[in-house]
Amino acid sequence: MEEIFDIIDTQGNPTGETVTREKAYAEGIPHRTAHIWIIREKYGRTEVLLQKRSMNKDSFPGKFDTSSAGHIQAGDEPLESALRELGEELGIQATPEQLVFAGTFPISFAKEFHGKMFRDEELAFVYIYDQPVDIADLVLQKEEVEAVEWFALEETYAECQKSREKFCVPSGGLEIVREFMTEKRG
Repeated sequence: MEEIFDIIDTQGNPTGETVTREKAYAEGIPHRTAHIWIIREKYGRTEVLLQKRSMNKDSFPGKFDTSSAGHIQAGDEPLESALRELGEELGIQATPEQLVFAGTFPISFAKEFHGKMFRDEELAFVYIYDQPVDIADLVLQKEEVEAVEWFALEETYAECQKSREKFCVPSGGLEIVREFMTEKRG
């Protein structure tokens, strides 16, 4: 079944029009996504759980990315999409109260993957999940996620400023998580 997204205006509000996933990426049509960052404090520093994207993904195969993320389907709300993605990709059955909305950021790029242009124009809704997570208990969606691993937030942020060899984590998402942690420590 083909995915259908709401087309959004410059503020991120659905316009009432929809678009297929294929057309959205072929033409760079703005749509919404939900990004969930799983975080923990360990040895006095913040760590983020990142997923290694499956090699069959249409963009950034084999790179480490946001803990869990996915498109917001036409008619859905960001929070319900975030909860669904956590369940589908990692097997985490979270409640709405366990996800903290941390902000939004735009993603805009064009790059060739598998011999085809990929034009991404989206607004990402960022949620933080800070409940205990044991990697061994996760049920990974093999079509999407190859593996998961904990990384130090600040080291990952610094690495992403220099190179994109290992990570495809969106910088805007990392910045929102860093701001969230700064405010939390207050």
